[in-house]
Amino acid sequence: MAEAKNVLGGPLELCSKDPLTGFFRTGNCATGPSDSGTHVVCSQVTEAFLTFTRNRGNDLSTPSPASGFPGLKPGDYWCLCARRWLEALEAGVAPPIRLAATHVKALDYVDLKVLKEYAVKDS
Repeated sequence: MAEAKNVLGGPLELCSKDPLTGFFRTGNCATGPSDSGTHVVCSQVTEAFLTFTRNRGNDLSTPSPASGFPGLKPGDYWCLCARRWLEALEAGVAPPIRLAATHVKALDYVDLKVLKEYAVKDS
């Protein structure tokens, strides 16, 4: 299996281990045929985004102990569905993203120039 690439063309970097994210719960935003939501955008969630997605029927703030989901708080990194991030962009509440941890598949949905406008400045 080929190494996953990020939107910048380099190796896909870690998004978050705490909370553990990714469709495959590996900490990175890798994707595959079973990932129908295309969870490829490594985002630093904000209160505005969490409210937006909750209002769209996907509550990412409330913990779900049965599924091992801790619930997200502003500042957490999470692999978001590319379409949901795009919806948030159109609504003016797109959270910042970590480019090196965002899978190249995100470019099927959003232009790199737009993604770069939302890039977090990692220290």
